Amino acid sequence: MGISSLGVGSSILTQDVLDQLRAADEATMITPINTKLKAEQDKQDELDVLDASMNNLIDAIDEIKSATLYDSRTTNVTGSSVSVSAQSNSDVQSFSLDVVKLATRQIEQSGSFAAKDTAIATGVGSLNLNIDGQNFTIDYDDTTTLDDLKKTINDVAGDKVQATVVQIAGGDYRLFLSSVDTGSTQNITMTDNAGAGSALDPAALSALTTSFDAAAVQTGIDAEFKYNNQTITRSSNTVSDLVSGLTITLKEVGASTVSVEQDREAIKEKMNSFVEKYNSTMNELIKTTKASTDAAERGVFSSDSSIKSMKSALSDMLSLVGGGVGSLMDYGFDVDKEGKLSFDSSVLDTKLDENPKNVEAFFSGGTYTKADSSTVELTGAFAELSTIVGGYTDRNATLDQLKESYAETISTINDRLTSMTDRLNAKYEILSKQFQAYDAIISKINSASSMFVQMANAYTAAQNNG
Repeated sequence: MGISSLGVGSSILTQDVLDQLRAADEATMITPINTKLKAEQDKQDELDVLDASMNNLIDAIDEIKSATLYDSRTTNVTGSSVSVSAQSNSDVQSFSLDVVKLATRQIEQSGSFAAKDTAIATGVGSLNLNIDGQNFTIDYDDTTTLDDLKKTINDVAGDKVQATVVQIAGGDYRLFLSSVDTGSTQNITMTDNAGAGSALDPAALSALTTSFDAAAVQTGIDAEFKYNNQTITRSSNTVSDLVSGLTITLKEVGASTVSVEQDREAIKEKMNSFVEKYNSTMNELIKTTKASTDAAERGVFSSDSSIKSMKSALSDMLSLVGGGVGSLMDYGFDVDKEGKLSFDSSVLDTKLDENPKNVEAFFSGGTYTKADSSTVELTGAFAELSTIVGGYTDRNATLDQLKESYAETISTINDRLTSMTDRLNAKYEILSKQFQAYDAIISKINSASSMFVQMANAYTAAQNNG
């Protein structure tokens, strides 16, 4: 507040008096509006929290509703000779794998060179490198060294062969070629192209073309293993064309047993997530709809019929879904007297052991086989839950409508607050001017009164002296 001279003349109509009058008006005109605004803003904030909680809940429900959850597979391997990964929806099965021998790469080495920078040729020419029936032309000239040859081979044929220069001993450098792939077809040969300006140094000619056509350091062979005692050969140690949906990696010679199972842990993880999200949402609903005579304990939605209806719907829905062939409680879910949901995974394990197809049909929809062998088509318990919760979380559904309603109410209250504040500002601007005018009048009257008192006092004194 700025410095005011109001009341200087009279000491009666002061700024403090004006402030007290305004405070009284604000208490009756502004404070109730602010109180209402705060209450609506609290509801809006709580609604945002509740909206997020409900959306988390329906996300958890929809993950269980999806049939792909039940297609997930896990593998268990006894033994260390293989590892196995399974794609979704691959067959549930068990089998044995006995690795007899692993597939190997073909490895060849050249003869000896004095140094890695030893020149291999006296002129221009080319070599033919053959691996797995594929030919590659390796050009050289009189500046090409053993190390240059290595680099050229990797540049030209690197998808099929890996070249490296190795120092065996002092003055003994050799070129090693290793096939990228494994198997019996990976034989490597290297010959000088006659008629192409061949000019290999005689020593290099012997070291390269002769050695690479001789016995290999390691011969490429096919993998051999037994699948359920049936002998199988493959050119690679990674086998993805034996059992549909499975990738088998042969690791060492030895016997292993493999089981492919439904990934129950993934299902249980989603079930536990649903329980967590449900309880979080219900706790929020219980807190915000709590009725109490104590304002500090009373929930912000204690008188909101839409939110209380949503709480009742979520509380009741667990016992309503199931398509008439059971309830969620049959699959390990339970609700205590306080409305808290729990999940016993061992009950679900028992159900999955009995009939995994029925479990999937009950949760996400499909054909359910009854005890009398008759069948019924189910929508799926979690599809039903999704429909119920979606009635609140879908676009333009209950929660969206409530958010829009609270936003409009807050906007209206803010407009009212602005209007009322403007009215008070105008009123007290006028009143301040009136106080200043009255203060000036009172000041003049006080001055005149003081003058008359002085005159009277002077006259009385003169009379007494006379």
